[in-house]
Amino acid sequence: MTGLLLPTRDGTLESWSPSGRTVPEAQAEQPRSRIAYAAAHVVADPLAPGDPARSVVLDWDSTLAFRHHLWSCGLGVAEAMDTAQRGMGLDWAATQELIRRTGAAARESGGRWCAGVGTDQLPPGPSTVDKIVAAWREQLDLVSGEGAMPVIMASRALAAVASGPADYRSAYGKLLSGAEGTVLLHWLGEMFDPALAGYWGHSDVRAAAAELASLCAEHAGVIAGVKVSVLDADVETEFRRALPEGVACYTGDDFNYPDLIAGDEQGHSEALLGIFDPIAPVAGAALTRLDADDRAGFHELIGPTVALSREIFRAPTQHYKVGVVLLAWLNGHQPHFRMVGGLESARSIVHLADVLRLADQAGVLTDPERAVARMRALLSVAGVE
Repeated sequence: MTGLLLPTRDGTLESWSPSGRTVPEAQAEQPRSRIAYAAAHVVADPLAPGDPARSVVLDWDSTLAFRHHLWSCGLGVAEAMDTAQRGMGLDWAATQELIRRTGAAARESGGRWCAGVGTDQLPPGPSTVDKIVAAWREQLDLVSGEGAMPVIMASRALAAVASGPADYRSAYGKLLSGAEGTVLLHWLGEMFDPALAGYWGHSDVRAAAAELASLCAEHAGVIAGVKVSVLDADVETEFRRALPEGVACYTGDDFNYPDLIAGDEQGHSEALLGIFDPIAPVAGAALTRLDADDRAGFHELIGPTVALSREIFRAPTQHYKVGVVLLAWLNGHQPHFRMVGGLESARSIVHLADVLRLADQAGVLTDPERAVARMRALLSVAGVE
């Protein structure tokens, strides 16, 4: 197979060819032993005439086809989350349409899904707790009405006005006390979004975890689970063990997910992960191994994806979406490497070359020849002939 010259981190070029590692066949049935959602990206319309930094136009056919791909791998779809560029280009108008279109697709296919409930429709500038709660409720009504499990996302607006834990308790208490069904909460660490530093009223991550666990105990009848994205396996495990009966922990730890999903004698984390977007066939196949109580087989399949995930989610972590979209393009799920807001420029060509190498080692390149051809075109734009 024809290879490439790929840039390296020491400034040189090296010859590279795909290993030929095969991708597991998609597993259409949902895993029985774990709940698993892939946080899905959106596909921009590359031919939209407007300024990509100011207007959001999506390629709906490719965006929805990718959700069907995730369902075909046995995974649920986590819609309109940070992977879909919430707060990084995807505005509220496009988000509403995305939720409605995915809702229709889920009803047609019977696919499991959840969707993010945020406060990003609020105008710029300082807000109040009451306005923040009203914004959450507006989005909660939309998501619930479309049939998704609502995921209450951390609010930048609340982080900006909260002076301590009491303000978080007040805001979440008002929202949860009026919720008509169960919800998931989402704790997104500041490595994913610097604007969320000090969330729950604490700068210390363990103090924040204790605060959140206490909130869950107060509202255990409404909170079905909590997605934790702090990239610290010990903190997540401690938090999981502190949760009240009936409140599940969903790992959002894209560095340590295999061990957290596999769990231990005291329990396991469910999964709601951005990395499951590009590794969906491998993730689905690995989870079926857990259904068969084959932990060694699970780790054998999913273990090689960790190095890829750590590269995609390397600091600054909030730009991980670039690697996710690169692999969607290389694997033929979309016809271009363009992103909402022009975000594809947020990572270096060296990083993208590393993503290609590690994707091959992880067995997630569905058609290596196509991946090589597309990567060659991208390298040419970067001056690598």
